[in-house]
Amino acid sequence: MNFICLIPARYASTRFPGKPLAKLGGKLVIQHVYERAQACFETVYVCTDDERISKAVADFGGKSVMTSSTHRSGTERCNEAYSKLGIDADVIVNIQGDEPFIHPSQLEALKNCFTDLSIEIATLVKPFSETDGLLALQNPNTPKVVFDENMNALYFSRSVVPYLRGVDPSLWLTTHQYYKHIGIYGYRADILGKITTLPPGQLEVAESLEQLRWLENGFTIRVAKTMIETVGIDTPDDLKRAELYLKTLKV
Repeated sequence: MNFICLIPARYASTRFPGKPLAKLGGKLVIQHVYERAQACFETVYVCTDDERISKAVADFGGKSVMTSSTHRSGTERCNEAYSKLGIDADVIVNIQGDEPFIHPSQLEALKNCFTDLSIEIATLVKPFSETDGLLALQNPNTPKVVFDENMNALYFSRSVVPYLRGVDPSLWLTTHQYYKHIGIYGYRADILGKITTLPPGQLEVAESLEQLRWLENGFTIRVAKTMIETVGIDTPDDLKRAELYLKTLKV
């Protein structure tokens, strides 16, 4: 099966402008992501709307493709990049440019979903642990996901799902296994083209989660479990935490 990996990266982040070009352990955040992607994919491109990012990628020996600045999501950016590249692929994998600690085993788990030819879209989930604590479970910046016995997503939410009726919230993590969503996707090439033409649905607008648009329109999202924690970077404070985490990996 032919996979390509695309890494959407934009400069104008509201909470952290220039995030892909921030230094982490002496190396650009986007370079960390790119090099980890190369461990699992022969073809890797950064798709960006900023010449500064494109130049930085070229400087460390990577490849990039310029895309529009009007895209509402990384999925849309990946679709334009794939169309521009003119490369035939069975599956396009989207790794966000702020995931410098993505692990090869996670990417292989995502790829393995597509051995089932019926799978249209795949993503990753990680179990919450009791040590994460209730505040982490309730954090709206960490989407939760519920899925069926076939590992197909039923719903994604910024709220805690399911709500355990009659159980004190302090006991939720000891009573039920919750899962957090890790926003890395794989799409069949034809499906990527279809989902990017869909208008936003009511659920997506309500939760600000693009994957709900796909579910609303009847697409299937297969989830694969990972036990590895990722440290995404959304803010300067996240970068500080990532520096500390990087030091633990080098010990």
